[in-house]
Amino acid sequence: MSLRFAILTVSDRSARGEREDISGARLAQAVAEAGWQVVAQSVCPDEIPEITAYLKNWTASGDVDVILTTGGTGFAPRDVTPEATLKVIERPAPGLAEAIRAEGRKTMPHAMLSRAVAGIRGQTILLNLPGNPKGVEEAWEVVRPVLAHAAALLKGDQAAEGSHRKAE
Repeated sequence: MSLRFAILTVSDRSARGEREDISGARLAQAVAEAGWQVVAQSVCPDEIPEITAYLKNWTASGDVDVILTTGGTGFAPRDVTPEATLKVIERPAPGLAEAIRAEGRKTMPHAMLSRAVAGIRGQTILLNLPGNPKGVEEAWEVVRPVLAHAAALLKGDQAAEGSHRKAE
């Protein structure tokens, strides 16, 4: 299944042009290497109204299967990406963020401090990833294998619905 992605980097410094958006660029490269397409990519400051506007516009467009955010998931006072995402999603998908935290904790104890969330709006998957470039790469490797299947399920693909069950 060919997937269409939108990538939103949430960073005050990158939005002001003070720091290069390395994490967003690495995500875009990883999506392309997986054979999928990045149809939208942007950077915004750590502000709930701006984050939610991107997420709502991208899901409403019908042109995006998966939205990945990078940054704004920690404990710092300006880290508000999870709160913005929760305002947008219609159904939670906690297993995605839980899997990232569990895998990340194997090499980085601080991974348990991630407040990242995941969910569904319409037929679009929304997933918060870390802001750290290495963390983004590791998180991507955790979720990449299930994204096409998850997107197929959202689109009502009957073959996908039965494919997660073990053959008897």
